[in-house]
Amino acid sequence: MKFSIERGALLRALAQAQSVVEKRNTIPILANVLIEADGSQASFRATDLDIEVVDRAPAQVERAGATTVSATTLHEIVRKLPDGALVSLTDDGASGRLLIEAGRSNFSLATLPKEDFPLMASAEYDTNFTVPAPVLRRLFDKSKFAISTEETRYYLNGVYMHVAAGSAGPVLRCVATDGHRLARIDAPLPEGADGMVGVIVPRKTVAELRKLLDDDEQGIAVSVSETKVRFATPDVTLTSKVIDGTFPDYGRVIPQGNSRRMEVDAAEFARAVDRVATVSSERSRAVKLSLEEDRLLLSVNAPDSGAAEEELGVAYSDDPLEIGFNARYLLEIAAQVDRENAVFLFNSAVDPTLMREGDDESAIYVVMPMRV
Repeated sequence: MKFSIERGALLRALAQAQSVVEKRNTIPILANVLIEADGSQASFRATDLDIEVVDRAPAQVERAGATTVSATTLHEIVRKLPDGALVSLTDDGASGRLLIEAGRSNFSLATLPKEDFPLMASAEYDTNFTVPAPVLRRLFDKSKFAISTEETRYYLNGVYMHVAAGSAGPVLRCVATDGHRLARIDAPLPEGADGMVGVIVPRKTVAELRKLLDDDEQGIAVSVSETKVRFATPDVTLTSKVIDGTFPDYGRVIPQGNSRRMEVDAAEFARAVDRVATVSSERSRAVKLSLEEDRLLLSVNAPDSGAAEEELGVAYSDDPLEIGFNARYLLEIAAQVDRENAVFLFNSAVDPTLMREGDDESAIYVVMPMRV
């Protein structure tokens, strides 16, 4: 195998591949990237046995072939090469080495046989559809903060992507929850997505997927089966196993009758919560919200370090209410608001609170209160 490739294209292809590779693993081949050169392109494949990513880049292929080499080491070498360099990669099968040449720099890396590299079995996908990158980005970006990190409740360690009934018809919905807060985000149902089985997309896959979604003009081809999900652009294919578990009936925890309505400037609210939470040594310290007509008092009382309070003007005309929340949860939810105002709907000091962005019901958030 021998080919030449522009350093920028090689770096982009390797960046995603090396991030999939587990830094600590007991199987040496899993630390490697499988490089395949054929026709007018080179592909770079990496896997941790749960996720597989294939990046393709244009290349000048002199001799087709394939080999595997340390993903992290190759990425580091290419990262340190000068911009615009033309990189030549030659596999010397006899010595078991990959030769990398760029200008006056020469490197020789140990390789492992391509036959040892595990390929993820191709699944028959039941559902195939295309989603614009900005739509998919919104679905996952606004929900991923609520993914649970508790390994015992493994079925909450991802985003539940499924078809659901929205207020104006069927929608593509993403839901995440950790039992303390919940995010439910809707998008118009893409053509061909009806009948899709609901799948739980793992946390690591969500993070890797985010790297595919920066190009606003791109359409993402989504394929779903009961055991796998695949996201593809012309240059990158990301395939992942889904979490084998049943996502809980989240509809039961979304409050329906919360009638106490507070509307507040979302950015101002987030900054005020951040300021008063500063006096607390623990970010999880409860922030107390004291509501009266058109007035919100935020306060934190941390006996060991101090106290703080800040007053905000809000739109509120119901009975006075005092309720406490984890400061970090409030900040993470407020950070999701794209429009100017956030609307909070309360019931009592012990019931879940609902938050949405203005009158937009396509993104709703639920947060459990804390005792203060």
